Amino acid sequence: MKILITGSNGLLGQNIVQQLIQSDIEFLATSKGENRISNLPLSNYQKLDITNPQEVNGIVKSFQPTAIINTAAMTNVDACESDRNACWDMNVNAVKYLVEACESNNIHLIHLSTDFVFDGENGPYKETDTPNPLSYYGKSKFEAEKIIQNSDLKKWAIARTIIVYGVVEQMSRSNVVLWAKSALEKGEPINVVDDQFRSPTHASDLAKGCLLIAQKEASGIYHLSGKEVMSILELVEKVADYYQLDKSIISPIKSTTLNQAAKRPPYTGFNLEKSKQDLGYNPISFEEGLALVTQELAKHQ
Repeated sequence: MKILITGSNGLLGQNIVQQLIQSDIEFLATSKGENRISNLPLSNYQKLDITNPQEVNGIVKSFQPTAIINTAAMTNVDACESDRNACWDMNVNAVKYLVEACESNNIHLIHLSTDFVFDGENGPYKETDTPNPLSYYGKSKFEAEKIIQNSDLKKWAIARTIIVYGVVEQMSRSNVVLWAKSALEKGEPINVVDDQFRSPTHASDLAKGCLLIAQKEASGIYHLSGKEVMSILELVEKVADYYQLDKSIISPIKSTTLNQAAKRPPYTGFNLEKSKQDLGYNPISFEEGLALVTQELAKHQ
């Protein structure tokens, strides 16, 4: 097995790389910028812009992977709404190039998708439920899913996930757990929505799930998330409780008051039975995830 990872500098990408470093699997990590992972050997990293089909084909020809895990994406939901061309290029066109490269080289494509392909009216969702995205980000991710499903790929998997959190080196983006912890530690009053429900996912669980798909050569759609569904307000309150911070400065608000560019699904969450049965996926609790965050912060800050 030879695995090519795209977006290796990101939160999920770095977690996959760390798990591969501990294994005997041959792999190549790729990202658009300079490598951010300090313990990654130079020979295991190459720059790659997945929106450039020549670069995609070149790296596939030279490395000859048996599987590609595509974690690279434009995931800022409101930025996708305002810069639709960049969103489509990264989340749809790039996937076309990866699909074409995988088709002609018989590669197992494992592509990351999102709960935002659903409208949030009937969560938690099974893999067989019908997507109905509300935002341009959700639409771009659903379009990529359709490209993969309608392709001539012999082996493909779509791994959908929800709110990924954790800490890695030189993070380019924060996440809801780190935002809440930081604001509460500073004693800054924060407004948090109480009408959006999600299943927060620790990046190490998601990485394990992706590697299980690769190792089992699994095909189809898999839901990989944390196992608890909670409101964003409850999530932030759990962060406050865990770190013994003042909850009285958290104010519940409704989504309609935020004036966000992109519409969010109210209630997602996933049914994980298929992933548990087919893959042996077994995510940790949110509390266990916060304990990991504490360790990661100690290591990376």
